[in-house]
Amino acid sequence: MNKKPLIWLIAGTSEGRRLIKALDGSNVEIIASVATEYGASIIEPQQNLKVIAERMNLAAMTAFIENNSPDCVVDATHPYAVIVTKTIKEACEATNCQYLRFLRQESPTDGCIEVDSYRDAVEFLHDVEGNIFLTTGSNNLDYFTKLADYQNRVTARILPMQNSLEKALQLGYKPTNIICMQGPFTEELNTAMFKNTKAKYIVTKDSGNAGGFEEKRKAAKAAGAILIVIKREHENEGFAFSDILLEIDKLCTKKYSARGAVGCKELI
Repeated sequence: MNKKPLIWLIAGTSEGRRLIKALDGSNVEIIASVATEYGASIIEPQQNLKVIAERMNLAAMTAFIENNSPDCVVDATHPYAVIVTKTIKEACEATNCQYLRFLRQESPTDGCIEVDSYRDAVEFLHDVEGNIFLTTGSNNLDYFTKLADYQNRVTARILPMQNSLEKALQLGYKPTNIICMQGPFTEELNTAMFKNTKAKYIVTKDSGNAGGFEEKRKAAKAAGAILIVIKREHENEGFAFSDILLEIDKLCTKKYSARGAVGCKELI
């Protein structure tokens, strides 16, 4: 019996989940890879889908491709996961597997303060007064402990995961200054949070429309706060959402037509 085309989709973003949903009912099998059990739990089950939660290095990714023989790998990781994307590319090159990068568009940052790194954000915040609201997750909370009186000045919004909360508490953040919620958030909810914490500065990444950047930008303005944006590395190569689906359709149509069968359903 001929196997259906297999897509290894490395998710971790809302677009990754949308791509999985868009392929529901199509003539492809999907293995979706996420880093955590929490990430796996927010992917809706479907018949042609298997989800695995595992962080992989280059050797593990290469072995995974060799053992599973996917027809292509779709990289739908976050634009700030630069090392992960580099590793996926190297694994695909080493195994001669087709690589498709989902490219999230950059956001306009008019009226925002742009910095190159978390260290630069902290350096800027050292010289100003007022409360700070972090929307950058738990991975980089340690940088902001360098700020004077950070326990009282800084509110951290992080994912509702036990390890994220434990990290914030161990670093000295007050329980009253930790918000555990899954985004993206509406402009109205952002505004309410920024005002409630009396935030003068909001720290964010350029997470694009899908990551709620515009809602944060508008909410910061409504709350009378300044948005500090940690810039991401510019990516020149990649595909928009609809183009990823077209590439998958081409791939499976080619595979099916080679054996005289019907190709994928129309995906767009």
